[in-house]
Amino acid sequence: MSQTLNIQEMAITIAVQKNDPTILTPDFLKYTGIVPSEWELAREPVRSNSVAQVTFQNGVNIVSQSNRIVFSEVIANKDIQDVEISAIALKYIQKLSQANYQGIGTNFGGYVLFPQSGQAARDFIFKTLLQPGPWSEFGNAPVQAAMKFSYTLEGKQLNLEVNQAAIRFPDQKLVPAVLFSGNFNHVLPKGSENNQIDNIAKAIENWQTDLDTYKDVVNTKFLNSEKSSNNYQVKIASDDSLVFPN
Repeated sequence: MSQTLNIQEMAITIAVQKNDPTILTPDFLKYTGIVPSEWELAREPVRSNSVAQVTFQNGVNIVSQSNRIVFSEVIANKDIQDVEISAIALKYIQKLSQANYQGIGTNFGGYVLFPQSGQAARDFIFKTLLQPGPWSEFGNAPVQAAMKFSYTLEGKQLNLEVNQAAIRFPDQKLVPAVLFSGNFNHVLPKGSENNQIDNIAKAIENWQTDLDTYKDVVNTKFLNSEKSSNNYQVKIASDDSLVFPN
């Protein structure tokens, strides 16, 4: 199979006990040096007692809720050295070092195109990943499937979800695809709470290891491709949108 993984988005989720979402504002992010002062907003910020959101034109998005903070970035068409979100997340927890951080997860979203035919993506799921049987022939329309795989790794667990989807290109053309969503749930060492921020910072700094593992699992275990290189610049336009089958 010649298909390879196209990585679209990365997110870092940090669990925080009794987090105050109202702290998150564009002024706070810029005055503290968490983000550069020249960054421009993509839309008006959201701010309430339960959730706050700040989105920048470069694809960086920060959402704060009462129990977590999510840093996400559209990384399609970006080289690895241009990814901003890990540095932003690291600065954030350093500036708010007194917060009660509980855990961290790194997440990656990517897809594989199957342009050969309208059935190619579905055939990959139903003929490659699943064993055919009567269960797939029930109902008045072709059955849809989603799968979740959990892998235990050293110091973390990888949860990988596989879904049938389609990519809508800027010219409105729909191309069949399979979506691979990877979540790394890091196991933080037990010990003094004073070391918790250091453990989370270490997990943030090692995000490229998670990225390489995610790529290799999808490319070599699901697509039977050769081991992918560390240069992962995506060739697909960054404004493509995902469409899931009904």
